[in-house]
Amino acid sequence: MGNIFSKWKEGLAKTSKAAFGQIATLLGATQITDGIWDELEALLIQADVGVETTIAVLDKVEGRVDIEGMTKTSEVKKALREELRAHLSSPPVIEFTHKPTIILIVGVNGSGKTTSIAKLGKRFSNQGKKVILGAADTFRAAAVDQLEIWGERLGLEVISGQQGGDSAAVAYDAVQAAVARSADICLIDTAGRLHTRFNLMEELKKVHRVTAKALPGAPHQVWLVMDSTTGQNALQQARAFKDAVKVNGVILAKLDSSAKGGMAFAIQKELGLPILFAGLGEKPEDLTPFEPDAFVTELLGN
Repeated sequence: MGNIFSKWKEGLAKTSKAAFGQIATLLGATQITDGIWDELEALLIQADVGVETTIAVLDKVEGRVDIEGMTKTSEVKKALREELRAHLSSPPVIEFTHKPTIILIVGVNGSGKTTSIAKLGKRFSNQGKKVILGAADTFRAAAVDQLEIWGERLGLEVISGQQGGDSAAVAYDAVQAAVARSADICLIDTAGRLHTRFNLMEELKKVHRVTAKALPGAPHQVWLVMDSTTGQNALQQARAFKDAVKVNGVILAKLDSSAKGGMAFAIQKELGLPILFAGLGEKPEDLTPFEPDAFVTELLGN
């Protein structure tokens, strides 16, 4: 457990020194003042916690202050940590009950999909799983090359097509290859797209449908990669992906690069999706299962 908290402390160093650092400073005073609630509200919203979640959390904390007779900010900090933690669900255990398990990875341009896929491939391969990667991002220049380089580096087979080709066809081939080679997991990359581009979202729906034709019941998982540095702006995009292709989990990429970090709470509150993994660095092993306890503890400091 100590190693887990150490990794999160290092990964959240930027966030804990910025927006949440100001909260820790505010709560470092001795006595509770009348103006503390307005300041806390402003700082939590600035930290991308979201308006709804901020209000809900502070209502709970204020109620506890009255009921429990708190007078010190250290007590408020403890209550705030507990209420923030209550707004994060622990991620479900990922079980690969299908062989192969087909996982479709989706998200907007530049969110970190391809890199996240490589890191997932490394993680699952280390667990003894046979992993195949599908390079179905045929739209972005060098996306196929990027995944093939990762595949070579990690010793993972990559199924790819030509740039500008039919992404659904590549996804189909990747699923069939996973079946033929008795792979345990097939991770399929898709082209990044803005939720406002109707034709691109329809293409993504086609990729989703075609995997089911290649293997009934597929895709078994659809994971949305979200860039932690984009904050609340990403939520509307995420809703569109959830509606289009039945997203059932989130990968919070670039969390180590975010000065805010509160988007995790908004994702759970407004999207109702579990956060499965978080990116805490550049190395393959830096994509780690989401740990709500470590996350909240390191945001606010011990």
